[in-house]
Amino acid sequence: MRDKVLSLLSIAAKSGNVKSGEFMTEKSVKEDMSFLVIVSDEASDNTKKKFSDMGAFYNVPVYVYGNKDDLGRCIGKEFRASLSVNDEGLAKELIKRLEAL
Repeated sequence: MRDKVLSLLSIAAKSGNVKSGEFMTEKSVKEDMSFLVIVSDEASDNTKKKFSDMGAFYNVPVYVYGNKDDLGRCIGKEFRASLSVNDEGLAKELIKRLEAL
């Protein structure tokens, strides 16, 4: 199941529907483009709280999942602590997979 989440993130990235990094993730949420935010297990407590609060305020689901290296690698970047999925269909499928874990 874990590989399926990373595979779906990879597909989302290849289709141009992922913004990564703290600044771009925050921008996507605030501009109402984000359907899902994923924050790395390794992210700081402040980062987790920031995106959790932001998700609650902007009504965007936020999940803590994976390590920084895996999240970055699956989207073709270096390590990433946070990313935003900006496609509703892919976000719904990812949420389904994340809920199953």
